Amino acid sequence: MAAAALVTENFKFVSLFFKSKDVMIFNGLIALGTVAGQTAYNVFAFECPCSSGRNYRYGLAVIGVPALAFFLIGIMMNKSTWDLVSECRLRKCRKLSGAAAFALLGTVIGRAVVAPLTWAVISLLQGQAYMCALSEFVDPSTVEGFPADQGSEVIAKFPCQQSVPTELQGFWSEIERRLKYESQLFGWLLVAGMSLTVFLMLCLKRCCSPLGYQQENYWSQYRSNEKTLFQRTAAVHARLLAAENVKSFFGFVALEKDEKEELAEHQSVSPVCSTNWNRVTGVYLYREKNGLPLYSRLNKWAMYSLENNVEAMEKEMDMLS
Repeated sequence: MAAAALVTENFKFVSLFFKSKDVMIFNGLIALGTVAGQTAYNVFAFECPCSSGRNYRYGLAVIGVPALAFFLIGIMMNKSTWDLVSECRLRKCRKLSGAAAFALLGTVIGRAVVAPLTWAVISLLQGQAYMCALSEFVDPSTVEGFPADQGSEVIAKFPCQQSVPTELQGFWSEIERRLKYESQLFGWLLVAGMSLTVFLMLCLKRCCSPLGYQQENYWSQYRSNEKTLFQRTAAVHARLLAAENVKSFFGFVALEKDEKEELAEHQSVSPVCSTNWNRVTGVYLYREKNGLPLYSRLNKWAMYSLENNVEAMEKEMDMLS
């Protein structure tokens, strides 16, 4: 039982990546955007040097450098990345076990690799970058009828058909077909590997989730609505607080009509103390209190605020689960 509880606890983090249909839609949009970008790059920018020693480096750079850039952008754009950073900064990660931290990093990386893998798959299926990179390594002796006195310098020219010597033009289609076959084979194997990995992670998530399907779906909707309302309210609060400060400095404040209505509706706002900001910031796992679910740090903060139990709040807000 203890082992099962530990597994369930650590893999609660995995559900953060797959808990929402919005995440799947977002990942799909990222993949489509990457496909469009990769296609545009091949049309307008791809130009193999067709030179021995350069083809390999350029081909790998075409696949690897954009993939690395997409990966880093994905890491930076993921809210969970900054939740983890905040958790370590505010609470020194003292409540974050090594296994849980590994699982959380897995969810961050799982989102971030969507665009890089899509880029790599499309590059391999199109075959241009692979053909450029591996052309100089084709063994001429494996091509029937190919002159034995021709070296890698000539083979490296084959990605650029117009650069191939006239007497060797007849071998171009065979070498292109061979390299594209290898490239597309690796591409489809990568697709199969990605599909299998996603399937296994979804199965693992369903087996380890502490919630039923309906409640997990509700949790997803709650978090989505809380995020939307929190950001919308924070924007209004910041605008009204700024208006009050500007008015206190100048004696008046120039507001748009809708801003005047907001100011009339909310006569005054006060700054939120840093302690409360820190309490609702960081990594969170599902938790219950007296049988009632706590779906987020904000939900937990609101529950303990209603009870006005500062000591219990201080203890609970440092807990992940």
